[in-house]
Amino acid sequence: MSYELGQRCETALGTLLQRRMRVTLYEELVAGIGRGVDITSYPILSGLARLGPVTAGTLGAEVGLDRSGVSRHASRLETGGLVYRRQDPDDARNSLLVLTQEGERVVGLLRERLAGMFGEQLASWPREQAEQFVSGLERFVRESHHRSSANPQGEEPVSSGEAD
Repeated sequence: MSYELGQRCETALGTLLQRRMRVTLYEELVAGIGRGVDITSYPILSGLARLGPVTAGTLGAEVGLDRSGVSRHASRLETGGLVYRRQDPDDARNSLLVLTQEGERVVGLLRERLAGMFGEQLASWPREQAEQFVSGLERFVRESHHRSSANPQGEEPVSSGEAD
């Protein structure tokens, strides 16, 4: 039974994570925000809110972009007054991307919008089913995060050569 559930999960998550699904979600989410926030810069803003002051390279690794892509999007957010750069105190050759107060306010607004969008979608579900779904998703993410933290490079575990 767990293999069948795994297949169903793979199919559902594969669909959910497809670019067109994210684009549709992000378009609705960022509508009317302006200030350099669009479907391409939203992951930068969101990732920066999660990670705090961080280099473009580190942020890029988190959101799946290269350093130059992060810098390009961050420059638009900087022009919009949502992000600024400061020297990295640990390495003067690097700069850190930091949210401004206005950037923090916009992230708060975006998170409220996103929670509202998800809440709207779940509103038609029976309350118990919605609760179980969210609890299960939280657990799935927590356990997946733990597994990825234990194997940060995404490498396959090395087999001892013995049968499991």
